[in-house]
Amino acid sequence: MARWEPDAAGRLREAAMALYAERGYDGTTVAEIADRAGVTARTFFRHFADKREVLFAGSELLGQDMVAALAAAPADASPMEAVTAAVLASAEFFDGTRRDYSRRRAAVIASTPELRERELIKMASMTTSLTEGLLARGVDPDVAALAAETGVAVFRVSFERWITAPDDVPIADVIRSTLKTLSALTA
Repeated sequence: MARWEPDAAGRLREAAMALYAERGYDGTTVAEIADRAGVTARTFFRHFADKREVLFAGSELLGQDMVAALAAAPADASPMEAVTAAVLASAEFFDGTRRDYSRRRAAVIASTPELRERELIKMASMTTSLTEGLLARGVDPDVAALAAETGVAVFRVSFERWITAPDDVPIADVIRSTLKTLSALTA
């Protein structure tokens, strides 16, 4: 096994994505992923708790970036302005190199009920984090919950639009467009 080669986690992610595309999520084992990546199953488990986490590892970093941007919003920002800052901060996480991976990941998740459920849990966790961030800013609980839910909806819709957009369209532009659509809906 080529355990000494660099970026075992990245190789495991790529191996998993290739196998999920070839055999489906349910038809792929951890042992097969590890073998394709040139590592042992033990190495796999050093990086990921299970084969599902190959797709979700790193999402906590996205959430942390968004919460940090919300906290850094000006003190006089409205709850939606603070949430907008958080959603726009997600654009830094999704640079051009992540688009292809994001497309492939979305296809795997869409094809597997267990993974769709995990994605919903991830979105709920993001909503909770943004709500808590707004509460820390002194926002009324009902307003904080609604603003956070709205922000996560904007993020989710923007992400789905971005992965189907041409490669030269940055996610920040898609987020701004989605926010304009939301503004028009509430006008």
